[in-house]
Amino acid sequence: MFRRQLATVLVFGGMFTLAFPAWAAIKLPALISDHMVLQSDMAAPIWGWAEPGEEVTVAIADQSAQATADKDGKWQVKLPKLAAGGAHTLTVRGKSNEIVVKDVLVGEVWLGSGQSNMAMVVSSCNNAGEEIAAADFPKIRMFTVTSTAADSAQADCEGSWQVCSPQTAGRFSASLYFCGREIHKALGVPVGLINSSVGGTPIESWISADVQEKSPELKEFVAAAQAEADRFDPVAAQAKYEKDLAQWEVAAKAAKAAGRPAPRKPIDQVANRARKGTIGGLYHGKIAPLVPYAMRGAVWYQGEANSNPAKSRYYEHQLPLLVTSWRAAWGSEFPFAWVQLPNFDGLGGHWPVVREAMLKSLKLPKTGMAITIDIGDAKDIHPKNKQDVGKRLAQWALGEVYGKDGPTSGPLPAGHERRGKDLVLKFSHADGGLVAKGGELRGFVVAGADKAWKPAAARIEGDQVIVSSPEVAEPVAARYAWENNPVCNLVSGAGLPASPFRTDNWEP
Repeated sequence: MFRRQLATVLVFGGMFTLAFPAWAAIKLPALISDHMVLQSDMAAPIWGWAEPGEEVTVAIADQSAQATADKDGKWQVKLPKLAAGGAHTLTVRGKSNEIVVKDVLVGEVWLGSGQSNMAMVVSSCNNAGEEIAAADFPKIRMFTVTSTAADSAQADCEGSWQVCSPQTAGRFSASLYFCGREIHKALGVPVGLINSSVGGTPIESWISADVQEKSPELKEFVAAAQAEADRFDPVAAQAKYEKDLAQWEVAAKAAKAAGRPAPRKPIDQVANRARKGTIGGLYHGKIAPLVPYAMRGAVWYQGEANSNPAKSRYYEHQLPLLVTSWRAAWGSEFPFAWVQLPNFDGLGGHWPVVREAMLKSLKLPKTGMAITIDIGDAKDIHPKNKQDVGKRLAQWALGEVYGKDGPTSGPLPAGHERRGKDLVLKFSHADGGLVAKGGELRGFVVAGADKAWKPAAARIEGDQVIVSSPEVAEPVAARYAWENNPVCNLVSGAGLPASPFRTDNWEP
């Protein structure tokens, strides 16, 4: 399902990848190239292709390792653990050629992935001119994966490492850059960032097709996606697009002549589907080629494309599956954090469901979440404040991954109990006590057994919030910020916002 049969496959790094033909000369993947950053204090795999049986030697910083290419021409070594620093030269030698990879740093490596808000570049953010002019950080580098979706897992990708400077930073993923900048400043070591993201893409494109097909929780979802794929006729879709485009061009010309806004341009569904890929398509084309590159962890910013009623209920299964399947591919339980969807006034009413799925996914070990319910833009699905997004991701990483002092999350729900006509809501990550930012505490509703929600009065008592309503004599459930664009103001003593949540499991 969702895959084509391959003539030749091989197993490498715990996954299937396309086999390259036998090589007359050593070849390295795009990721192992000039200006790269290797993960420090961790055995770092270096791999490539050569003639079957060819001996390959890899050397860096007075360390070396050898490997023999297998029958399919694949070879891999693991470099000894290296301390942060550089620059170094990495040399790869075989019998027929030598490759020299220049300006190699050793430091902290993070992968960033998701849809358009991860892909959004620094030049599109708040204070872009100032940020770009100040981006003189030669020890921060970013590799942007430019290859596309694929029907099966690929052995290599397209892209290159760019040294951070005012000439390059404008094209960097903003959320990833601002996160990496905070880590770099706090730790004083090189930081390598790998950006593999595509705008408008759903989470199912980023999880291996094999993994999703084996998930009992996604059985109905996968079946529906397969049925949709079977119904799609690319020839008919292309013909319709060309007809609609011709009509649109006439209408747009007439609108311009009359001084009216042009109608919306039709979407090329064939190109759109190729960009997003089928189930697993973006994993195969843009994540699989990165395995097994050593990295400290990953961050994820996605969910908008899964916020409609048909998809949102599956997200609580999909996000944990993405995390566990990526970890399985790398053979490492690396730290993983995501950005909870911000406030936004549009796209149906299921953003709270996706936010809740993200909250629930924190049950996985070594995970974190940047809560952004206060820094979105009600009228723009691409909020320009990516500085705070990156900072909050970095706060989690610095505290939970690197052991630095400081807050790592905004308040998270930690249980509740009924006390007469009140519901007592408990929180973790209060960090100095809960605070109502800017006045009276807002954003809470309560309901009785009739499931009729009423606005609640709320007051703070230390690390707890007490909610009640004169219209609900026997409250059984409470919700906070349970709207696409809620009015809410509960924060920690450190100023980080509380996550939206609910205590019930009723229909949204």
